[in-house]
Order: sequence, then C-alpha cells, then structure tokens
Amino acid sequence: MERKKAADYPQELLNLFDRYVHGDIDRRGFLDGAQRFATGSLTAAAILESLRPNYAWAQQVPKDDGRIKTEYATVASPEGNGSIRGYLVRPANAAGKLPGVLVVHENRGLNPYIEDVARRLGTANFLAFAPDGLTSVGGYPGDDEKGGALFAKVDRAKMTEDFVAAARWLKARADSTGKIGVVGFCYGGGIANTLAVRLGGDLAAAVPFYGGQPPAADAAKIKAPLLLHYASLDTRITGGWPAYEEALKANHVVYSAHVYEGANHGFHNDTTPRYDEAAAKLAWQRTLDFFNKYLR
Repeated sequence: MERKKAADYPQELLNLFDRYVHGDIDRRGFLDGAQRFATGSLTAAAILESLRPNYAWAQQVPKDDGRIKTEYATVASPEGNGSIRGYLVRPANAAGKLPGVLVVHENRGLNPYIEDVARRLGTANFLAFAPDGLTSVGGYPGDDEKGGALFAKVDRAKMTEDFVAAARWLKARADSTGKIGVVGFCYGGGIANTLAVRLGGDLAAAVPFYGGQPPAADAAKIKAPLLLHYASLDTRITGGWPAYEEALKANHVVYSAHVYEGANHGFHNDTTPRYDEAAAKLAWQRTLDFFNKYLR
C-alpha cells in the first residue's frame, strides 16, 4: 500500500478521522462524513482504510534486535483490574542498574507501534515497560478498531490505577535505579500528565505527547519536570495548553513545551498518514535528551 501523508488529505477529513478515533462519532458517522471527499473509485470505505494504521511501517527496531532483550511481564494491580500485563525491554548488555521509562499507549491498547517505541528506548539504554491497559478484557486484539471497542469497555479509573501500579513496579525492580520517567501518546499522554500528579516526587520525568491536561488545581502536586509535545492542528488537545501552562507556572513546575507547526494529533505514530517525520524525529530526540538529563 502506497504511503500517504497528512498533506494528501483535506484537513477537514483528518479532523473527522480524529473524532472517529476518539469515539465522538462511530464508523457510520465517519463514512457518512467522508462521503463528500469520495471521488471516482475512491469510496468512503477506501478513505477510512487508507487512514488506518499499517503496522509494517512501525518497525524501527526489529523484535529480535541483538541490542535488546524482550519479554512479557504481569504486574499485580489490586487497586485496578487485578493485574496488568506489559512488554518489558532491556538492553542486552546492561551493566548495573538502569533508569526506567513507562511507555503508555493510545486508546487502542498495546499495539505494535507502542512495542516498537519501547524497543527504541531499550536501544537507548533504558529499561522500558509498556503495559497493556486492555489486559482485563483479553489484551490488545491485533486490530486497532477492535482495540478501540475494547478500550471503551474498561473502567477508566481502574485502568489509571493499573498504570500507577506498573510505574511503581518498574521503579521497585532490582535492575532499576529507582529513577523512572513516563512517555505517553494521546490517551497515554493524558496518563503521563496524570502520573505526574499521582506519583509526585516518585516520578523523575514525564513526557506527554498530545495528552489531555489534568485539572489546574492538580498542578501543585506535580514534582517531576515535564516535556510537553503538541501539534498545532490538534485544536482539541492543544487548546487546553495555555491554561495548563498558567497552572504549571503558578506552581513553579519545571517544564518545556513545543507546539509542532503544521502537525496533526498522532504525528509521532509512524503507522498512519498523520505521521510527520520531521516533527516526530525532533520530538523523539528531545525526549531522549530529556530522559538522559533527568533520569541518569
């Protein structure tokens, strides 16, 4: 399948897709709305197919890369759904303890893109753990649309507790230095902000990619430095940034923020046309630099 870019689509259509991905409209609603962009042999269904993830594009670090060791681990989560399973990645030749990074997925579960992000962190000499918030409903089903449907069935407060439990487990591991950070995307970006609130001084760094902001009153609880990535065309999420920034300033939270011009929500996800290579690479390099600064 030929790789398309966001620029190949009208922005109105991308915004419609964003609403569909986040559950504001259903599949039928998207197809009805996309109908006006269908021309010739390009049907609304074909438009949807072209916007869906292609996981063949996601692999930057192969699963069997010799630089890393990978396994699945299950973490107890008594306050959440009982337990949460995740993908653990370690550098193959790690000497001594390493800082940990929790990797939090979008509202689809632990898909191949997020596992690849965990492997990228492993090759950068971090202990990375990517939990699957869909564990209690059987785990990521191998398909993003099915994953989105399952995601809607999980109690959101309990899922948050699952990620808190996963972070505490990563921090307490014998091979961890006890310094941990979190990086999250979309739903996971919101969880990165939430963990900064919930874990206080137990978290050493948080990097939300286009994540929903916590209530302003919670900013006082944040002790970890934040690196925030936003997309200029993602008005739904970026619109909440000015008020959040005010709250962070008022509470003297250390932060840096970047709004990537001309980028869409999901710009780091290299499996869909919303991927913006320049913005994604810059944001990722900033993320690694930030974690090296605050976790080592």
